Amino acid sequence: MAVVEAGPVPATSAPEDAARDASEAASAGPEVPPLPAGNRLSLHLHPGGCRRLLRLCAQQAPQLLEVDFLQLSGHEDPQLLEAALARLPWSLPRLRSLVLKGGQRRDALGACLRGSLTTLPASLSSLAHLAHLDLSFNSLETLPACVPQMCGLDALLLSRNCLSELPAALGTLPALTFLAVTHNRLRTLPPALGALSSLQRLDLSGNLLEALPPEIGGLGSLAELNLASNRLQSLPSSLAGLRALRLFILHSNLLVSVPASLACLPLLTRLDLRDNQLRDVPPELLDAPFVRLQGNPLGRPPPDPPSPPGTPVVPEMPRLLLTSDLDSFAVTPQGCSVTLACGVRLQFPAGAAAAPVTIRYRLWPPEPHLVPLGPHDALLSGVLELQPHGAAFQQEVGLWLLFVPPRARRCREVVVRTLSGNSWSDLETCLEEEAPTRLWAHCQVPHFSWFLVVSRPVSDARLVPPEGTLLCSSGHAGVRVTFPPGATEEPRHVRMQVVRVGSRELQALLGEPEAASSPLLCLSQSSPSSFLRPVTIQLPLPPGVTGLSLDRARLHLLHRAAPAAAWDDVTAQVALELTHLYARFQVTRFSWYWLWYTTKACVGSLAQKAWERLRLHRVNLIALQRRRDPKQVLLQCLPRSKVDATLRRLLERYRGPEPSDTVEMFEGEKFFAAFERGIDIDADRPDCVEGRLCFVFYSHLKNLKEVYVTTALDRRARAVRGQVSFYRGEVPEGVPEEAEAARQKRGPAALWMATLPIKLPRLRGCEGPTREPGLSLAPLNLGDAETGFLTQSNLLNVAGRLGPDWPAVALHLGLPYRELQRIRHEFRDDLDGQIRHMLFSWAERQAGQPGAVGRLVQALEQSDRRDVAEEVRAVLELGRRKYQEGIRHTSLAPRNLASPDRSPSPSPEPAQA
Repeated sequence: MAVVEAGPVPATSAPEDAARDASEAASAGPEVPPLPAGNRLSLHLHPGGCRRLLRLCAQQAPQLLEVDFLQLSGHEDPQLLEAALARLPWSLPRLRSLVLKGGQRRDALGACLRGSLTTLPASLSSLAHLAHLDLSFNSLETLPACVPQMCGLDALLLSRNCLSELPAALGTLPALTFLAVTHNRLRTLPPALGALSSLQRLDLSGNLLEALPPEIGGLGSLAELNLASNRLQSLPSSLAGLRALRLFILHSNLLVSVPASLACLPLLTRLDLRDNQLRDVPPELLDAPFVRLQGNPLGRPPPDPPSPPGTPVVPEMPRLLLTSDLDSFAVTPQGCSVTLACGVRLQFPAGAAAAPVTIRYRLWPPEPHLVPLGPHDALLSGVLELQPHGAAFQQEVGLWLLFVPPRARRCREVVVRTLSGNSWSDLETCLEEEAPTRLWAHCQVPHFSWFLVVSRPVSDARLVPPEGTLLCSSGHAGVRVTFPPGATEEPRHVRMQVVRVGSRELQALLGEPEAASSPLLCLSQSSPSSFLRPVTIQLPLPPGVTGLSLDRARLHLLHRAAPAAAWDDVTAQVALELTHLYARFQVTRFSWYWLWYTTKACVGSLAQKAWERLRLHRVNLIALQRRRDPKQVLLQCLPRSKVDATLRRLLERYRGPEPSDTVEMFEGEKFFAAFERGIDIDADRPDCVEGRLCFVFYSHLKNLKEVYVTTALDRRARAVRGQVSFYRGEVPEGVPEEAEAARQKRGPAALWMATLPIKLPRLRGCEGPTREPGLSLAPLNLGDAETGFLTQSNLLNVAGRLGPDWPAVALHLGLPYRELQRIRHEFRDDLDGQIRHMLFSWAERQAGQPGAVGRLVQALEQSDRRDVAEEVRAVLELGRRKYQEGIRHTSLAPRNLASPDRSPSPSPEPAQA
C-alpha cells in the first residue's frame, strides 16, 4: 500500500491529464467517462467531473477498487458534488488521498475564486484508509462533522476558507501529522489542539489570532510552527515545552515581548520575529544566530501615551505588494511600505511626501554606461531607476535591494551606488540576510535616481582637519597614512582602499619563485590641489621580506596616476625609510602605490600586466540546445568554478557540446555572439545588432540569454550544421569576415574567443514552416503603441515555440477544455495547426481589450515556459523603445523624460587624485 506524505500530494500536470482524458474520451465515445490511469483519478479539469465519477460508480468499474487518489474541482454543482462524495466509501474503498480544492477559476481581475464546497456528507467518515484530505480554497464556515471522525487522517489542509473557529473534536485525530489552516478567519484556538501528540507541522498563518492557548505547549512532536501575519501580542511560556521544534515563524504580528525560554529549545534552527513591535529582546535571543529581528523598533523609545478621547486616530501605514505588470504606485503623506516584483522594497515614513506623488520604477539591464565600476569593483544587481528624478522628500526613504552575495568577502564590502547630480556616490549600506544565498542591501535615500549594488574593496574614509590626523586601513593593519599639522588649510575628505595580491600569480607571471609584492594601495581626496606638507604613507614589506635582510636593489615602489594606464617605477624619486616590517615614504598628491620585490629591472610594464591579471576573470562559454526544441539555444558565460554545477542542472533539459576553452574577461567587458554557417537569430530583439547578440560580462550575474534560431537552408533534405562564435568588444561592421582572420591569428589582439557547433536536425514527415491551407490567420496587432505590439509575425514565432506545452498555455489563457478537444479534432495529426489556431483565435477575441499581452506572458510563465515569456518581453521592450524614439523625434516628449542613455557617463576609476 502506498504511503502518503505529510504534505500535500501533488496532482498530475494539466497537460498530461488533458491529453490522456481527451484520448480516452475519443476512444470510448463522448458519453463514456475516462477510466483511471493506474491508481489515480484526476477529474478536476474536466467539465462535469462529478457526473463522470457518478457514471463510473454506476458502471461499477473494477478499476475503481484500486484507486487511492481522487481529485475533484470545488467549483462543481453542490448537489452533484455531495452525491458523488456520498458514493466514495462503497465505490472507492481504498481511497487514501482526496483533493477537493477550489481556485481553478478566476474573476475578471484574475483573482482565484473559492469553490462552492460548504460541507461534506457524513458517510465519508467510513473511509477507513483515508490519510490525506485537501479542502483548500473553498467556502467552509465550519469544519464538517465527519472530519474529526477520520481516525487515520495524516494530513488535513483547510487553507483559504472562511473558518472562524476549529472544533475541539479536532484534537481526537491520533495520526494527524500536518495541519494547514492558513488565510482563514480564526480568532482563537481550541485548547484540545494541544492533544495532537503526533502533529509535526502546524501552519496557522494569515488569520486573526490574538492569543495562543497554553495547551499548545503540549505538542511534543511539533517540528514546524507558522503563526505569521496574525495579531499576536504575546506568547505563552508553555512554548518552552516544544522540545522538537526546529522552525518557528512569527513575522508580521504585533508582538511586544517574547519569552526568553525560546532560546532553550534544543533543536530550534530558525526563529523569525521580523516586522513586529519588539523594543526589547532577551539577550539570549538577541545574540542567537538563528533569530531574525529585522523590522522591529529595537532600542527605540516607547510610543507616546494614548491620546485623549476625541483626538483623531492616525491610520496604520498601508502595505503595497506590486505585481510584475505594474510599474507605478501612489505615495500619500500617510506613507506606505512597498514591495516590488523585481526584488526591491521601499519604506516611505509618514510625512515623507508633503503631497500625493506617483512613483514610477524600472529595472534596467546592466549596460556599461549605467554601471560605474572602479577597477576592482564587481556588480551584484541590475540597475533600478526610481522616478521622478531628484524628487526631494521630507524624510529619508528606506530602500532594500535583493542580491546574491559574492563568495569572496575578505577585505570587501557591499554598498548601494547612486547617481547624485552629475556624479556617482556610495550610500551607507547595511546588509540583512534573508537566506544564506540571498541578502538585502539596505540604505536611506534622500532623493530618487538610479541605484545598483556593488562589491568593492573595503573603503576607509576620514575628514582631514588642518590639525592633521591618522588614517588606518580596517582591512590591513599595516597600511596607514599620517597627515601632519598644516597639510591642508581647509578640511578635506580622503579615502583609502587596499587590494590584497596573491604571490602565486605574481611569481607565475615573472617566472621568479622569490618575487613578492605588498597590498595594492589606492588613495583619493576631495580636493584637486596638492597637500601643503608631505603626507607619510606606510606599506608593509612584501611577504617573506624583512628590513634586515632585503636587497634594496630588488625593492621597487610603483606609482600609477589615474587616469594614466601605465605604472611607473618611482623608487629613485622618493626616500624609502625601511623598518623590520614596513616601508615609509612621503607624497604630496594621492594616487595608486604598490611595493614589489623582484630581480627584474624594468618592472613598469610587468606591473601593468600583473594589475590587469588581478582584474581578469577566467570564464567558459557554453551553447546548449533544448532537447525538445533544438531551435531554442541557450548561451551563457560562466566563471570557471561554476561550469560543472551549472551543466549538471541544465543537461536534464538541454544538450550540446562541451564548454569552450577557458578565456579571460574583465568585469563589465562587452562581447557578442554571432551565428554562422546558415544559422541566424529568429527574432527582433533590443540586444541584437545586425543578427549578433550583445553581452556584457559581470562575474556575479548570470550572463545568460536564450534565443530562437532559424535557417534559410532546406532542412527537409538534411540537417543544418552551423555554429555560434563569440567575439570581444562591440559589434563591428566586418563580422564574421574580419573575425575569421582574427580567429586564424589567435594573437593577443584577436577578437575571437570561441566557436561552438549548433545543429538543426532534418525535418521529417509533415514538419516544416509550411502553413495548412485550411488555417486562416487574420492580420492583427495585440497590445498598444505605448506598451508595445505583438504582430502576426510575433505570434507565429510564439506558436512555433510552444510545441506539446500548448494545452497548458491554453488552459491558463482561460480557454475551456471543450474548445481544446474541438481544436485537437479539427487539426488532428497537425500539431502546428492546433497551436496556431488556439493562439490566433484567442488573440482575435482579445482585440481592443487592455492587458491581453500581460495575460499571455502570465500564462506562459504559469505553464513553465519562461523562455518564451522572456522572448515576448524582449519584443515589447523593443517596441516601447521605438515608440519613445518616435515621440522624441517629433518633439512630443516632455523635457524631463527619463532615459538612461542621457545620464552622465561616470568615470571608471573612483579613486583619482
